Amino acid sequence: MAEGMDVVVIAPVDEYLTYKEKYPTVRHYGLRLLDRDSTNPLKDALLLMELVRKYKKIKPDIILHFTNKPNIYGGIASWITGVKSIAVVTGLGYAFINKGFVRAVMTWLYKLSARFHSKFIFENIEDRELFQDLGIVSKEKAISVKGCGVNIDYFHPYPNGQVKEKTIFTFIGRLLYDKGIREFVEAARQLKQNRKDVEFWIVGELDAENPATIDKDDLIKWVDEDIIYYHGFVKDVRPIIANSDCIVLPSYREGLPRIIIEGMAMSKPVITTHVAGCEETVDHGINGFWSP
Repeated sequence: MAEGMDVVVIAPVDEYLTYKEKYPTVRHYGLRLLDRDSTNPLKDALLLMELVRKYKKIKPDIILHFTNKPNIYGGIASWITGVKSIAVVTGLGYAFINKGFVRAVMTWLYKLSARFHSKFIFENIEDRELFQDLGIVSKEKAISVKGCGVNIDYFHPYPNGQVKEKTIFTFIGRLLYDKGIREFVEAARQLKQNRKDVEFWIVGELDAENPATIDKDDLIKWVDEDIIYYHGFVKDVRPIIANSDCIVLPSYREGLPRIIIEGMAMSKPVITTHVAGCEETVDHGINGFWSP
């Protein structure tokens, strides 16, 4: 915008539309048919048609696609409408964590649409290398960056003014098994058997459409057994981070996890896993350590 470009956003109309308050000149086009976790081919075909209609109406010079479904179906739609396209892979999630039919289909779809993108931008090196190994994208077409960052004026260290009897370990994220929430709870269970000076918080919401979502009965059981304290969904996580002593993300795979960056920006120690995305937040011996 500072360079005089006309910026358009195509996205669902939800609570995040508040960005318009800060950027009133951005035109927003609602997207009705994007269902991130659906595996229904009819829904995906309708999404493709919706994107084609939007691109024909807007007539953009270039489109920057984010996340798997926009990357796949947006890439095809950009080819149909003759618009230059870039794909941003923010993380591969359930489809690539679990090797099976869904991964095979996603790989095939990415191979189909990859030819229509001018460039692929990945948030970590391992995702880039995986796409190259699978033959989805060429080395010349792929670059990796260190995520999209966070606003360090918004996420900054500040003292919480509390002297606490317990050390608080906190998980913040969608309540998915592949985020490592089961491992977090099991660690909490074991530690609380031997120590009374620790507490474990979970912050986030159930994602009913995601096949990796936790069982609601499990969550109720963990709360009833006093293994964890559940805060529910919290829009502003800064007070939670500020009152935590350590942020924990035992994920199976990430793009570049924002919650780790947010926690580090607020000067909180972080425990995470040695997997794609998470490991790139650590420069061994500089801002953290890799355990053997």
